[in-house]
Amino acid sequence: MTALDRFGPAGMRRAIGKIGRFYAGGFREMTLGRTLWTVILVKALVLFGILKLLFFHDYLDTRFDRDEQKSEYVLEQLIAPPASDASSQGRDDE
Repeated sequence: MTALDRFGPAGMRRAIGKIGRFYAGGFREMTLGRTLWTVILVKALVLFGILKLLFFHDYLDTRFDRDEQKSEYVLEQLIAPPASDASSQGRDDE
């Protein structure tokens, strides 16, 4: 029996509303937590936004013209066996 079966749609809406008010009140009362969340969001922005622009160019768009070529390349890379370590090949003395 799910909560929807037990309380109905109106009860689910009330429960979701209570949960939302609980979290909103908690965030509203935070002092140190708000500063920490700000630091976390700024750090995430730097990591995912700025570093992507600086270091990760669009590899597929520079190498392939069509979407089919891009998808074939990605599929090949996903199912290809990993490259073996050249230093361990041909050594039987271990």
